[in-house]
Amino acid sequence: MLTALSGRAAQFDDAPRRLYKYTGDSCASRENSVRTIGIRAAPKCVTFVVFDVDAQAVLNIEDIRIPAAFHTPDALKYVRNNLLDILREYRIDRAGIRVTEPNAQSPSIARIQLEGVVQEAFASSTLASYYVGQISSISAKLGIDRADFKRYVDGPLEWPVEDWSSLGKEQREALLCAIGASRA
Repeated sequence: MLTALSGRAAQFDDAPRRLYKYTGDSCASRENSVRTIGIRAAPKCVTFVVFDVDAQAVLNIEDIRIPAAFHTPDALKYVRNNLLDILREYRIDRAGIRVTEPNAQSPSIARIQLEGVVQEAFASSTLASYYVGQISSISAKLGIDRADFKRYVDGPLEWPVEDWSSLGKEQREALLCAIGASRA
């Protein structure tokens, strides 16, 4: 788990100034803390980040990789079942998914199908709330400028997470989405 280090009381609005550090807590330890998940789909995998809002800590960053042998219906079912298991295992309260921009130059049909299945899994779960985020809505939830979102994801700006530079773009988007889900 990555925990926020700060000399003052943690306030969400100053999130870009905090540093998150790995502490290794498990998904089982929980005392009424709010947990969120951020999702970023790609054609062959779904990246997710589990975030503990109260502890300001990242519990897990992982991919659900779709087996190459699966045809589309089986792949979608596989992602849905695994995601529902993750929501139960981590006792997720709120969620967010980073979706394809409506003006994307070459949208991926496989990615859009996965995004739809993730939204259906959210609706079928016991989540208190969830949001579907494009760059503008995720940025608003984080309290950052829309233009800065891409700069955080692409690398010129660094979110204060230990080893931020070692995270891939999809992992960064999922993490920002998970942090934003606390306001879903």
